[in-house]
Amino acid sequence: MPVPTHEVKVEIVNAATGKILGRRAAPGADGALVIREFPEDGPAPEQWQIIPVQSAQDEQVYVIRNATGGKVLEQPAAADGGVRQEDAAEGRKSQQWRIVPVEGEADHYVLESAADGTVLVLDHDLDAGPDEPVRNGTPVVLRAYDEDAASQRWRLVPAEPERVSDPVLRWARLGHWNGRQSWRLAPSRALRPAPGATPAFSDLLLVLDRFGSDKDAGGWKCEGVVPSPGTQPGWWAGPGARFLADTAGKAPADIVALKPAKGAVTAAARGDGTFDDEERILHPSASSADPADLWTLADIRGEGKPGFVVLATDGVRVSTQNEDGTLAAADGEPALKAFGHGDQAGGWLADKHPRFLADTTGSGRLDIVGCHDDGVWISLQDEEGKFAPLPAEPALKAFGHDEKAGGWLADKHPRFLADTTGSGRLDIVGCHDDGVWISLQDEEGVFAEPLYVLDDFGTDQGWASAGEHPRFLLKATRDGATDIIGFGSHGVVVARGRGDGTFEPSKLVLNDFGTAQGWTATKHLRFLADVSGDGTPDIVGFGDEGVWVSHNLGDGTFEQAQLVCRGFGHDDDAGAWRIGHHPRFLADITGDGRVDIVGFGGPGVYVARNLYRRFRTR
Repeated sequence: MPVPTHEVKVEIVNAATGKILGRRAAPGADGALVIREFPEDGPAPEQWQIIPVQSAQDEQVYVIRNATGGKVLEQPAAADGGVRQEDAAEGRKSQQWRIVPVEGEADHYVLESAADGTVLVLDHDLDAGPDEPVRNGTPVVLRAYDEDAASQRWRLVPAEPERVSDPVLRWARLGHWNGRQSWRLAPSRALRPAPGATPAFSDLLLVLDRFGSDKDAGGWKCEGVVPSPGTQPGWWAGPGARFLADTAGKAPADIVALKPAKGAVTAAARGDGTFDDEERILHPSASSADPADLWTLADIRGEGKPGFVVLATDGVRVSTQNEDGTLAAADGEPALKAFGHGDQAGGWLADKHPRFLADTTGSGRLDIVGCHDDGVWISLQDEEGKFAPLPAEPALKAFGHDEKAGGWLADKHPRFLADTTGSGRLDIVGCHDDGVWISLQDEEGVFAEPLYVLDDFGTDQGWASAGEHPRFLLKATRDGATDIIGFGSHGVVVARGRGDGTFEPSKLVLNDFGTAQGWTATKHLRFLADVSGDGTPDIVGFGDEGVWVSHNLGDGTFEQAQLVCRGFGHDDDAGAWRIGHHPRFLADITGDGRVDIVGFGGPGVYVARNLYRRFRTR
């Protein structure tokens, strides 16, 4: 876990004993600190905030402040004395600490005094043997660093998120001895949206009894790779997928669904949050269609007219839009005999070889980029809309599946295309076992050898899989560089971009949306979208109780999450929505510039309108 920012309250836990740093059970006036257990029915554990400051030597150090009383951790005046908490004094060296990760031990730190380099440790010989257990009230002292001393390792455990939503009351049936029944109000596991939550969404409304997983609604099943909720450039969908897209190149977004053996069908948005009852064929299935084909809808040539790109058996097939808004079947020769799942097109597999559609050069036209076994392959699109044949060698012998190209695995090592320098050209960024690697693209379109730029967001730091711990590359602030935002074990982690292809050290900015708070890939969706219309991405999570939103504060940090819609969630009270069966999206379906929630449930299509008002009077 990266060092938490001061917005996150943490408990400081001794890694060897599991006991928590705090005051004595009967605190004295000296402010001395000990480790102790805190039973559930007893007083709450001490919570601390980690405040970054610059030392006189211009190094990154921290002040560790009590979240309740405001006092800070201070080195004792006497040698081998007990660590204490005292009133904060600006610039005092004895109140400054280095937080040093323990190599090879995820989430373990050494807390080192910036004054003399001694470290926090228990006043107990922990290695003396199991017959001498560490007692409650054992003092915490400073001693020289010893890599073999287990009691010098500490964990920074974020406090539970501050949930502000209210419980729901339900009528419960009461049975009586004489056979009669009555009813009373009883609490429920469900939560109601927070009063005054900003932004907020309306209640769910079933707007179309089609495109659902129930038999009466079409019995839709997602049979292939489905698009991410954010529908970022480069996503691909298989048969049975349903999603929202601007089929005419402008809002509002329409429903698009991939019907096996029929092609792509659409139900047009009416502009009022509903959709046409009748579906029309947007793109007929090609005669050579295969269930393993992957589809995407994108403005391929930068003309404002979305078209379909299909990764077919024999390569890439492209259909551009006709004057009447329809797209012809991509029969005949493929636009590019590569990037397809057949042997004749390179044998690209969905679970091994990520492929992207992206404007890599800033020309306004989308190119095709793929990571195969031996590295990165690129086909540029020219002014006539033609894709260049692949060269004899990959553009970069890295970021590939084979060991010689790095041993990148699709389910563990996400890869991205992003402009990290502001040059208008896309760089390649990947999260491997040991952290973040980047290959910068120069003005000639050549990718440099990858550089290791950050020791986080990798499996070695606890980011177990791409699904369990989603990561995004985008601007967390309106005018900043491209940042990395990820949902880690303890919550939301941000590494701010420096604008030169490197990143600042990552920080834990929100103690929510992580696996420690119960968010899992098998139950919940998490992504980033500008919900409030202020130009910065907010965090949106489809959790157990419904939809939670953490509003972006504008500086790359986020407010505590608020429940904004009691629907689209995993719990029965929230609709029993399931991953893989019930796709959910944020899209503007009214044309007012604000994204709404659209979900494909069992009976059909549900909508919750965005109620956030862009302009408010004071």
